[in-house]
Amino acid sequence: MKINLAGIYPITNDAVLARSDYESVIHDVIEGGAAMLQFRAKHGDRNKARKQAKALLEICREYATPLIINDDVALCAAIGADGVHLGIDDANIDDARLELGPDAIIGATCHDSLTLAEEAEQAGASYAAFGSIFPSSSKPAAAPASPSILLAARAMLKVPVVAIGGINRHNAESTFIAGADMLAVVGGIFDAPDPGAATRELVHIHAAHFTRR
Repeated sequence: MKINLAGIYPITNDAVLARSDYESVIHDVIEGGAAMLQFRAKHGDRNKARKQAKALLEICREYATPLIINDDVALCAAIGADGVHLGIDDANIDDARLELGPDAIIGATCHDSLTLAEEAEQAGASYAAFGSIFPSSSKPAAAPASPSILLAARAMLKVPVVAIGGINRHNAESTFIAGADMLAVVGGIFDAPDPGAATRELVHIHAAHFTRR
């Protein structure tokens, strides 16, 4: 699978996973041009989470789109997903790399810290995620991160820079301009009336921005 860590990176929430048609919604989002998909479930039902993650993996495989599992290295390994995203309180990057192998995508939450990002890169992270760039309905208590950190991270890091937090069609272009390679989007896609259309619009914004560069 050819992996391009740039573009639009949807992250599921429990609201979409509770829908009876969640597989159809995810299909539309992936077909809409998502660069990667992250399975993030906080409903607490491990059996349900495994079933849902496997269903999403089948859809992602249809489009050769990487599926990333939030937090759970064991689930990632069990279903053969493409990688894992780790928060600062989750598994160690070195341990995750050892378990998942050299080709796994391992993302790291860095909040507003270039030091954390540099440490993550040295530990073997595939990308560094910064945020919350804007106020987030998914994580309203998340500490803010200035968009200026994205440009600083681009200048310092060799790995791609991911922006997360409150990103939508209104601020996507400015976030790319600020230095993000990839936008991680939750509510801006899955709270939209048509998540597939929301994805396509964001993908178009990404394509238009990088065409002009």
